[in-house]
Amino acid sequence: MPVNSVNSNISFWNKTAKIYTVLQENKNRILYDKLCNRISKYFNKNTKVLELACGTGQLTSRLCGKAMLWEATDFSAKMVSVTKKRFRKSNVNCRVEDATNLTYDNSVFDVVIIANALHIMPDPDKALREIYRVLKPNGFLIAPTFVYDGYVNKFKISMLERAGFKTFHKWKAAEYENFVEQRNFHIIESYIIRENFLPECVLVCKKSK
Repeated sequence: MPVNSVNSNISFWNKTAKIYTVLQENKNRILYDKLCNRISKYFNKNTKVLELACGTGQLTSRLCGKAMLWEATDFSAKMVSVTKKRFRKSNVNCRVEDATNLTYDNSVFDVVIIANALHIMPDPDKALREIYRVLKPNGFLIAPTFVYDGYVNKFKISMLERAGFKTFHKWKAAEYENFVEQRNFHIIESYIIRENFLPECVLVCKKSK
């Protein structure tokens, strides 16, 4: 999907795709395990899942076996290419998608998961509108996002910024909750997972009518 790379992180993600699994999944294995243990109850053998910003499949690997269909998508073609090579399961489809302009029909998915991405999008409002559109009535949005409550590793953030990484929204947890709720999602779970980089606020929401 076409993306304005000047106003996004796409160049950064394309450059880091080949090493992202080592940099993130291996170093943050405990974080991913904690997250997946908490959210796995929202998936079952009848669930159709859309994963946005899948990266190289850190959540895909842990959760796709619990769903009937798993659409693993990212706006970085190189990230998707790595994910395709890692997962050759019959229920997993990997494709390039812009979360702010999805190609899927209305009311298709039981669950949409977008992890650690809304805060690095120039216009997360558009993404939430698209998520709302493709979710079935009473479908679930699972949206873990790094927030700026408590300890913040400023040195690591500074190094990422020098490498070309951009953060567009430095929400605190309450601000993030308010942002999502104002866009027609009802929060049913909200909790913080502490991490050595930034705290992660995990929101589980239902699509409001």
